[in-house]
Amino acid sequence: MQISSPKFKITILVLFLSFFAVTCAYSKMNSIKGDKVQLRSGPGTKYSSKWEYGDGFPLKVLTWKGSWVKVKDFENDTGWVYKQFLAPTPHMIVKVNKGKKKKVNIRSGPGTNYKIVGKAYYGVVFKTLVQQKGWAKVKHESGLTGWVKRSLLWGF
Repeated sequence: MQISSPKFKITILVLFLSFFAVTCAYSKMNSIKGDKVQLRSGPGTKYSSKWEYGDGFPLKVLTWKGSWVKVKDFENDTGWVYKQFLAPTPHMIVKVNKGKKKKVNIRSGPGTNYKIVGKAYYGVVFKTLVQQKGWAKVKHESGLTGWVKRSLLWGF
């Protein structure tokens, strides 16, 4: 096959698209469904628990093994979660100000000119309602709803 032949170009395109599809599948985000869900060191209950996550905690899917999903959290910790404890419901977590007493602002609209309606510390989880122009409208389990600058959050 010649490099300039249509068959060669189609073959290269198919290989590229296949690689892209697999890469996209592995970068899927999910959230924890339930409370006290164990992040395990391996794909099964015989493996030790590394962390315990609460409802809505966002995770990036890395790979699957049977009914177990290898995930990564916003602090780059990896481990395995049983698939029934994951849901496609979008959530985000505050990723800035670790170890500080500083909070991020939650505003009434998508911009710094809007009134502050609340504040949140590092590690606070929100349900994602909508994203717009670098801002995310989020809702806390307490009912507080508002807008947070997207760059301060991790998740989807």
